Amino acid sequence: MIPVRTSVRLLAFTLALAAASISGRAADGVRITDQAGKVRVEINGQLFTDYHYKDVPRPYFYPVLGAGDVPMTRNFPMRTVPGEETDHKHHRGVWYGHQLVNGISFWGETGKEGKIVHDKFLELKSGADVGVIIAQNKWVAPNGSVVCTDTRTIRIHNRKNERLLDFDITFSAGTEELVFGDDKDGAMSIRIAESMRLKHPKGSGDKPTGHIVLSTGVRDQDTWGKQAAWCDYYGPVGDKIVGVAIFDHPANPRHPTWWHVRDYGLFAANPFGKRHFEKLKDPKAGEFKVPAGQSVTWRYRYFFHAGDDQAAKVAEHYADYVKTTATK
Repeated sequence: MIPVRTSVRLLAFTLALAAASISGRAADGVRITDQAGKVRVEINGQLFTDYHYKDVPRPYFYPVLGAGDVPMTRNFPMRTVPGEETDHKHHRGVWYGHQLVNGISFWGETGKEGKIVHDKFLELKSGADVGVIIAQNKWVAPNGSVVCTDTRTIRIHNRKNERLLDFDITFSAGTEELVFGDDKDGAMSIRIAESMRLKHPKGSGDKPTGHIVLSTGVRDQDTWGKQAAWCDYYGPVGDKIVGVAIFDHPANPRHPTWWHVRDYGLFAANPFGKRHFEKLKDPKAGEFKVPAGQSVTWRYRYFFHAGDDQAAKVAEHYADYVKTTATK
C-alpha cells in the first residue's frame, strides 16, 4: 500500500503534468479570441493579427505579422510612426472595400461614404491546423439604408515559416439589384510595410526598394492594371527580405483578376476596374451586377513569406492553393 503522503504527492505531480500538457496544447495551433471590438489571432502563442470590427469604417486586419514576427503592413492611420507616409488614411492594414456599390463609395474616409458594419459572428473557432472566423456584415449607405450584406469566411493556417490567410467573401443582394461599379479603387486590399515599396519611402536614401511580380512574369511598374492569377510584392523590412502574395481563385468571377498595385504600397485584387485598367471609354465596362435576391462569391489567399517570389516558391504555393481548394 502506498502511504497517504506519497499518494498525495503523486496526485499533485500528475495534476501538474496534466495542467502543463493542457497549457502547452492551448499555445499550439491557431487561437481565435474575441476581445470585444477586435478578434485576436495567435499562431503557436505568437500574435499574427487582430481583426478590428467595432466602430470602424470597415473591418480590417492590423497589425499583420509575418513569419518571424516581421510587420507586413503600414502602421498609419492606426499608429503614426516617424518616416511613414500619411496619405490615404483609408488604407488600413488588410481590408475589403469598393469605391462604387450601387453608386455609393465604401472605400474612402471623408465622412461622406457608406460603412461596412459588423453584424455578428457566425463562427469563431480555434484549431491545431486552422483557425476560422465567419462574420456577417451590412453595407450601410450614408442615409442608413442597407445596400447589401456580406458573409466572409476567414481561415488562418498554422504553417512553419510562413503565414496563410484565406478570405472568402459572399455578397447577397437584397430586394434590389446589386451593382459593383467600374472603378480602380477596390477590392481585396493590403497596404504593405513602407520599406517594401517599389518607390523609395521618405528618408530611405539609397536603400534597396521592393519589387512587384505577376504570375505572367510582368514586373514592377508594368504590373498596374494587368490581369494575372497572382501578384507578389516583396522587399526589405529591417535586415530581411519578405513578401506577400495575393492569390485569385480560378473559380472567381472574372478570373484572372486585374491588379490595382501601386509603387507606393497599395496592393489590391480588383475585378471591377476594367475601364481604368484597359483605358476604355465606356464607364460601365467593368460593371458587375448581382440580381435581387441572389449572391456571388470571391475567394482569395494571402501568402506572407520570407525571401522573394522565387525563394518563396510563390507559383508552387498558388498551384497548391488551387489544388487543395478546388472542391471547397
